[in-house]
Amino acid sequence: MTKLLLVFLTFTTISFAQLVDAIALTVNDEPITLYDIEKRKAQANLPKDKAVAQLIDEVLFEQLVEEHNITADIFDVNNYLEKIAASNGMDLYTFKSLIKQKYQDYNAYEEQIRKQIITQKLTRKLVRGNIKIATEEDLKIFYDNNKNLFTTASTVRAVQYSSVDNAALKKAINNPMVNVKDVKKAAIELNQANLNPQLKYILNETKVNQFTPIFTSNKQYVSLLIKDKGNQQTLAFEDVKDRIFNMIMQDREKEYLKDYFEKLKLSADIKIVR
Repeated sequence: MTKLLLVFLTFTTISFAQLVDAIALTVNDEPITLYDIEKRKAQANLPKDKAVAQLIDEVLFEQLVEEHNITADIFDVNNYLEKIAASNGMDLYTFKSLIKQKYQDYNAYEEQIRKQIITQKLTRKLVRGNIKIATEEDLKIFYDNNKNLFTTASTVRAVQYSSVDNAALKKAINNPMVNVKDVKKAAIELNQANLNPQLKYILNETKVNQFTPIFTSNKQYVSLLIKDKGNQQTLAFEDVKDRIFNMIMQDREKEYLKDYFEKLKLSADIKIVR
């Protein structure tokens, strides 16, 4: 009886594994399994139809990337990060140091950037000549209607957490209501005009009631709990023209790409297996 039970359980397990790994549908002969669908449903908290639609889009995207022979390597990633660093008044090395403090897995961050670059390259290839280029008038209208997107705080109030013991500081950040030994707290107010580019970037990237990444200052580990960002000032149109142009063009590219993929799905060879 025991042997029969073991055989039955083994058979059931194998059958279940085969079912989960079974092909649910194919997209131009590229398979999507039941496991892929269940995994996406769980990860993204999506209903089955939306999970399937998302996976189909991703397969079509990867097929287009391969068809157009689009790649992105470490040099592309560094060039991308170097531009972000320069726009924030930093060199690449300094910017990378900040990013490594902010993200626990820097390699995952670089992989995310690599995928963004591939998407940008594919988008440019597909939309070239197919969308209207934003004019000066378009930029001005967008600026006038969205000035809240181009404001910056001139002063920041925060609670400074500092310690020579990095582990103690992390403990205090995880338990801000508890007084942790060897961690000092002090209320401070910062004027952005007097700060270096690195600290400006950290403050602008951190939301109110959140801690900044840990950084070093005066031979101590420091993190700031942002309490308030005051004296909001609207940046001049001329200072944000390039950013507005990029925002408008990205929106137009996304809209074009959305329509492109909808048409692509209609012409793709999608077969439902089960």
